[in-house]
Amino acid sequence: MAYSPLAKGALVDVPALVEIGRKHGATASQIGLAWLLEQPDVAAIPKSSRPERMRENLAALALRLDDEDRARIAALPKDRRIANPHFHPVWDAAG
Repeated sequence: MAYSPLAKGALVDVPALVEIGRKHGATASQIGLAWLLEQPDVAAIPKSSRPERMRENLAALALRLDDEDRARIAALPKDRRIANPHFHPVWDAAG
């Protein structure tokens, strides 16, 4: 979600992302950001005021996920809402 592309820090505890990160020498957040950056028509702008986090975010640009990584990420549950700002659309309405 554009409002919070790194899920307000919740990605650091996702086991699959942690394992993929180990494989690539990266953090779970970097893996999430690398995946997001691969998506067509998506611009990710993670917020950080700490220089070390800014560098970490930029380093995600160099990561190259493989098909196995993408499949593991695609298999993650999609039933958790991390951000629910007051100005959101009615995301959960039946269409």
